[in-house]
Amino acid sequence: MNEFSLPKWPMRLGVWLIPALLLLGIWWALDGFRTWRDGPSPETIASASLTGIREQNRLSAFAANYAAVVTSEQQRFGLSAKKTLIMQGLVRYEVDLSKLKDEDVRWDASTGILRVKIPPIETAPPQIDLKSIQEYGENGILRTFTDVDDVLDEANRDKGVAELIRQANGPVPMRLARDAFKRAVTNNFQFPLRAAGLDAKVQVYFADELGGNVTTRWDESTPLSEIVK
Repeated sequence: MNEFSLPKWPMRLGVWLIPALLLLGIWWALDGFRTWRDGPSPETIASASLTGIREQNRLSAFAANYAAVVTSEQQRFGLSAKKTLIMQGLVRYEVDLSKLKDEDVRWDASTGILRVKIPPIETAPPQIDLKSIQEYGENGILRTFTDVDDVLDEANRDKGVAELIRQANGPVPMRLARDAFKRAVTNNFQFPLRAAGLDAKVQVYFADELGGNVTTRWDESTPLSEIVK
């Protein structure tokens, strides 16, 4: 009677499997040590920051008060009625951060600079200060016996809002708003990098600043989507 014996292939497999598992364990340990020693990479932190920023949806980093003085005139029955409206309104400037794409954030390893391209600024509808509204009218007879008064009020309100929006989109306030948004987005990315002890710089652009005669290393930077999987 032959003695019972185990097949040889499991033992052969064990001869190869055990060293492979040991090597894999050593590799995991070394990788964990490097992560502990070096800390998270700037790309990983930037990717996490991008996710958090997008969740904010709309960012409002700038607001300004404007005053509009408008006049409307109506003529009926050979008479003329005129009314002037003075109104003030607060306009908030916003950027829709949910539109920020992965390819809008790029890392330049050669210079240690994180570059971010943010969506354009949008102005919210003016918030009218009703207590500040002042009206001055002429020719009370026509305004008293016809609906001219209501027509003039509606026309002045439309003109007033349009004037506030026009002022809000002027070159000076838009420049101030752009600077404010750049600082806000820069801080959103810069603070986590500094907290991790990384000496990385952040540069923020609007899309219209990356063309024409503007020279940047934007095209030479690598999108986060190609770095962090």
